[in-house]
Amino acid sequence: MNYFSFPLKKLWFAHTFIIVLSNYAVQIPLTIGFIDTTLGTFTYPFIFLTTDLTVRIFNQHNARRVVFLATLPGLVISYFVGTLFEHGIYQGLSSLNEFSMFVFRITVASLAAYVFGQLADILVFQRLRKLKHWWPAPIASSIFGNLIDTFVFFFIAFYQCNDAFMAEHWFEIGVVDYVVKILANLSIFVPAYGLLLKYLTSKFTNI
Repeated sequence: MNYFSFPLKKLWFAHTFIIVLSNYAVQIPLTIGFIDTTLGTFTYPFIFLTTDLTVRIFNQHNARRVVFLATLPGLVISYFVGTLFEHGIYQGLSSLNEFSMFVFRITVASLAAYVFGQLADILVFQRLRKLKHWWPAPIASSIFGNLIDTFVFFFIAFYQCNDAFMAEHWFEIGVVDYVVKILANLSIFVPAYGLLLKYLTSKFTNI
């Protein structure tokens, strides 16, 4: 990480933090009206926001570097946090003495989904970032990136898993998760991206 500039180090920390937070939050079921989802639905979209800003400001090469360097520490920490707080309930330090297949599957699923989803997001965003308007790139990249990320994650993590609720509802929750992410991106994260881009543009000149 010595060859990282200070802003890139902060983005690396942001990616790692969101990975850990989301892998914990996805274990917590959440029902809104008649919709079954998880708390992670509302935390993970932040990572697409940070990725798109990284591409816009530091180029796709540095964005890929951030993604790959955040993966291993994010997933190692996720396993320990997920084991200590399995299903959102503190299990005690003794839980670390036993291997948790449920948390391990979430960790492996997160690895695959994060890498493939973020690389898809970067690829689409890079192709559209030169357009006259700033907003098509984050919208299109989030649509494709979230699609890959969501269903890779839910299939690997919860298909025929030992959590009855998630094993039965993983596809339904995945669809809801994807739709909510897109709605959140369009209503919250894309406007937030525009505001942050305007602010960061005044801080950096290599856009």
